[in-house]
Amino acid sequence: ISSGAADLRQRKKQNCTESDKMAPEERNKENSKLGRSPKYMLIQRFAKLFFGCLAAVTSGMMYAVYLSTYHERKFWFSSRQELEREITFQGDSAIYYSFYKELLKAPSFERGVYELTHNNKTISLKTINAVQQMTLYPELIASVLYQASGSEEVIEPVYFYIGIVFGLQGIYVTALFVTSWVMSGTWLAGMLTVAWFIINRTDTTRIDYSIPSRENWALPYFACQVAALTGYLKKNLNCSAEKFCYLLVNASTYTFMMMWEYSHYLLFVQAISLFLLDSFALAQTEKVHEVYKIYLFSLVLGYLLQFENSALLVSPLLSLVAALMLSKCLQMNMKKSTFLSRLLKIVYIYLVLTVAVTLNFLLKMFIPHKENEHLLKFIEVKLGLNTTKNFTMNWLLCQESLQAPSQDFFLRLTQSSLLPFYILVLIICLFSVTQVIFRRICGEPLKETVKLEDGRIGERPEIVYHVIHTILLGCLAMCLEGMKYLWTPYVCMLAAFGVCSPELWMTLFKWLRLKAVHPILLALILSMAVPTIIGFSLWKEFFPRIMTELTELQEFYDPDTVELMTWIKRQAPVAAVFAGSPQLMGVIKLCTGWMVSSLPLYNDDDLLKRNENIYQIYSKRSAEDIYKILTSYKASFLVIEDSICNEVGPVRGCRVKDLLDIANGHVVCEEGDNYAYSKYGRFCHEIKMNYSPYVNYFTRVYWNRSYFVYRINTVISFQS
Repeated sequence: ISSGAADLRQRKKQNCTESDKMAPEERNKENSKLGRSPKYMLIQRFAKLFFGCLAAVTSGMMYAVYLSTYHERKFWFSSRQELEREITFQGDSAIYYSFYKELLKAPSFERGVYELTHNNKTISLKTINAVQQMTLYPELIASVLYQASGSEEVIEPVYFYIGIVFGLQGIYVTALFVTSWVMSGTWLAGMLTVAWFIINRTDTTRIDYSIPSRENWALPYFACQVAALTGYLKKNLNCSAEKFCYLLVNASTYTFMMMWEYSHYLLFVQAISLFLLDSFALAQTEKVHEVYKIYLFSLVLGYLLQFENSALLVSPLLSLVAALMLSKCLQMNMKKSTFLSRLLKIVYIYLVLTVAVTLNFLLKMFIPHKENEHLLKFIEVKLGLNTTKNFTMNWLLCQESLQAPSQDFFLRLTQSSLLPFYILVLIICLFSVTQVIFRRICGEPLKETVKLEDGRIGERPEIVYHVIHTILLGCLAMCLEGMKYLWTPYVCMLAAFGVCSPELWMTLFKWLRLKAVHPILLALILSMAVPTIIGFSLWKEFFPRIMTELTELQEFYDPDTVELMTWIKRQAPVAAVFAGSPQLMGVIKLCTGWMVSSLPLYNDDDLLKRNENIYQIYSKRSAEDIYKILTSYKASFLVIEDSICNEVGPVRGCRVKDLLDIANGHVVCEEGDNYAYSKYGRFCHEIKMNYSPYVNYFTRVYWNRSYFVYRINTVISFQS
């Protein structure tokens, strides 16, 4: 393995200009054998590139238009008032958009940024750096573009904001198109990727119901990074293309890290894929280590520009990259073509992993950090390594996105024919990669150029990378349903690449030892016929459904929430502080601008504790206890949601009130029997009765079918 790596390094060190000079000569010889002139081949390649790029860009634009049209039909967006539009942003999405509004209202951009970094008008008794804590760089960029482009007189802020997000989704699709095209050599694979992506939209993206979420801003940049990395890992890449791919990987990696607080975890998965790729000498070591340097540069720059974000310093990505850099010397000094060198390779892998874990442990000991500790606790409970009665932890475990995928998920992928073809392609590629690794262990060098008739698709480094990457992401998706939005897009891309790649069919025919029909001819025919048949079947079955989605008007009508927000804006004092469920507080903050006592954020221990304390309004605790909790956060109004108080969930133990009873020790489950240990009734029910002592502490000031608003009395009047 070491000798092969050395050969690869030696080839890499050749002058780019020499390789560029040799390439035309080799092409001319090949063309002369085929009876084709270099001019004819140049025109053919230009036409292929032009129409492929046109198809990629058109696919992205059409997808963005499709999302915009679907959003308009779903919410009747253009025919609604501003308040009704803002209500469509729920939970954390409402918070992100509220800060975008604040930036536009600020007298200057500098003043707006200062108010966000020293924000004391959102959460009572708490000053936060909202830019760092909530990763508000997308909102900063959107506000700058809106004001700098002079769009104030042309388009409303909300349309500009969601338009950018929809545009990024178009770039996302274009990047997947290009990745599949680069891997297969035909842009037919890109078209099939886009078709599968759109058909399986409910499993490929959250854009339908959470437009401002961080991943919708970040994942398009990651898709661009993957596309550039795919091109960068290819063999025999000319110097100009290699430099372009390298610069694109650099820019997209850093941008991705700035857009999403959890981006370094996804890059860590990618780094493991590259580490395994390099460990078996299936790619040029210099290229892989250049990507490691990009990670390191992005982490350092991100740490500085994200207000010295300690989460990046204790991230597993930094520990792994640092361990790889430290262990590089050992790898470079291995002896060639000996049994010892192969043994040292195993030691090298073990050494890197050990150093990475140790380094991460030491960094966490010496660097103060609290941002993502709850993730480690969650993983422990999820894996069954620990149990807890903590309300927040159990509430997170009950979220649908953190459950194992349902059978419906696999059924949907199977109905669109995506899953069967993905499994077929993955098995063929995986077996081919296994064969290559076995040959490398036996000392057989890699071929410098893999031809179609060789049937060795596993020797292409970009293919090996995607096989490892999709397996790792798939393992995560099998544990957490929310991870499917990271995995399924690459399932679409890999499946489309496989059915459109003659090399994959040729690899299969080599194993089958096909002799009845010329295998190369059959591989070329199948690489065109199979995707064409798939495309026509998808068009016939799913195109009418997509057109129905775009033509029928859906109704989003929430008059109770509109009435609540209207009452707050008209009747509540300017200095009022509202308390209630974190999801509702996000909407109140966006629609009214009033201060709230909690937010739907889960990366800060203090906010997690606040959320748990304020959720006690749905527990079996006394009026005095609830009053003390609310006044400790300076809350002046309390909002009770009937949907939570009278919740009838599909999983009984996952209702908010059930989780609170478990955390407070008010319910013990033994053989299906529930025993209550609280002498108080459920607060959200008792307060509606309007009797003492509840009326002593709280005065009802507004109610409708869904919400009950109570003023928290500053002077307690005891009544009998």
